[in-house]
Amino acid sequence: MSENFALERYAPPHRRLPEDRDDGVENAVKLLAKQRPEALAESALATENLNVMIRHTTIDSMEEIDRVIRELESIRDLLSNEVGRIDREVGGYASVNHMAATAMKVISESLKQWKERQNKTAANWPSRD
Repeated sequence: MSENFALERYAPPHRRLPEDRDDGVENAVKLLAKQRPEALAESALATENLNVMIRHTTIDSMEEIDRVIRELESIRDLLSNEVGRIDREVGGYASVNHMAATAMKVISESLKQWKERQNKTAANWPSRD
């Protein structure tokens, strides 16, 4: 028995036999308390794995956000270029419209003057009746 005692004394804490074999609950608590460092190690490993997964998810999310930002910036540039193009086209149409209105006014005035001259000339001609 002294040989078993010596071996148990050098055994890892979670491998040792409970000292008081009569009280099962107390022994179970002591055994669980001795096993706690392993549970903490497993918990630390799980926590590290969770941290790695969170880091990967965060990096992936940040890359996706950066991609969306670049896409939105390119759309903004495209829209800005389109605004400039449309402004130039509208300006061109306004210019053509102004020239057309001016030409119609000149033609109208010319027709009016031509008609007045024709009426004056017709009034100066003797009638054939």
